[in-house]
Amino acid sequence: MNASTVPVRVVLAGGGTAGHVNPLLSVAAALRAQEPQAQISVIGTAVGLEAQLVPQAGFELDTIEKLPFPRKPNMNALRFPARWRQQVRRVEQILQTRQADVVVGFGGYASAPAYQAAHRLGLPLAVHEQNARAGMANKLGARWASYVGTAYDNTGLKVRSGARLERVGLPLRPAIASLCQQFAASRFKARQEAAQLLGLDPARPVVVVTGGSLGAASLNRAVAGAASSLLAGAQVVHLTGRGKDQAVCSQVTQALGARALNDLNPAHAGLGNYHVSAYLERIDRAFACADLIVCRSGAGTVSELTALGLPAVYVPLPIGNGEQRFNAQPVVEAGGGLMVADQDLTAEWVSEHVPSLLADSSRLQTMGRAAWNFGIRDAAEVMAERVLGLVGERR
Repeated sequence: MNASTVPVRVVLAGGGTAGHVNPLLSVAAALRAQEPQAQISVIGTAVGLEAQLVPQAGFELDTIEKLPFPRKPNMNALRFPARWRQQVRRVEQILQTRQADVVVGFGGYASAPAYQAAHRLGLPLAVHEQNARAGMANKLGARWASYVGTAYDNTGLKVRSGARLERVGLPLRPAIASLCQQFAASRFKARQEAAQLLGLDPARPVVVVTGGSLGAASLNRAVAGAASSLLAGAQVVHLTGRGKDQAVCSQVTQALGARALNDLNPAHAGLGNYHVSAYLERIDRAFACADLIVCRSGAGTVSELTALGLPAVYVPLPIGNGEQRFNAQPVVEAGGGLMVADQDLTAEWVSEHVPSLLADSSRLQTMGRAAWNFGIRDAAEVMAERVLGLVGERR
């Protein structure tokens, strides 16, 4: 059989959180579009989001044990070397059974053993890093990779001689990628359609507030406390995070007083000007209407908002190693957003800064253009091209 007639076999590794799984699935879909006969499978864990999302997307999933890197000396650290070797052997078996031509990793628990297994088997390896500061798994993988794609410059990854390091952006979720196309065709039409679905007035400014699926208590308090000032010239779509919507409704009611009867809309549909919902499955509809976003600065959020060209007030999560600040910093420096420390985001700050920003349409448009110019919208397609290129070189 001629090598050109043998289907390309790609194994992708990653998972745990949506930040790892969504880019993986976007690249998998792009690979399928570019090479319809390709055999694509995924290595993940049985406990991460990939256990649900990968089969739903139509890809086969091979599972390994969740094995975090030990960060302090304890019994888990003592057991780690043996468990590590066991998982690497398990991945080697998977790769041999799948007859993999190339391995593509996206970080997370499943990626690190996949990287070493690919290296030991002599397979081409590609890595995608979504954060401004690379995680431990991808630092390991970059040492052996032939290709490393990143969402940001200066991630701290060190690649071997002859390997290619390239900023490709974040592979976008299908709903966001579709909205980017709608925006490129007509932002006005996309806004009109989404506003009708959400019960918003497309002629009035819209602020969207989101702290992710779990919400952000500090954002919720600050924005809800500034409800009266915001509603003087805008509508608010406040996505509070699961289990936090009732608390926000109470805060908005207190801030608005008698006005709450007309302006507060907990059902997230209808005629109220302050729309409260715990979560919105189709957040792309809210983004389609937004003039300004108030949000955390996770890598996925920043990449999606810049791809859409949406100005934002970024409020980095004030814990961990500060990676959320690094995610937002280059966008802010490019003029595509503002950054406010979590401790500084108060109802007073929101009241003082956000209404005046919303009233300055010229400034918002300038910020939006800067965000759009910073953003990248074809990362999934480029990653797929690079991966298939590695296969071509190997064959």
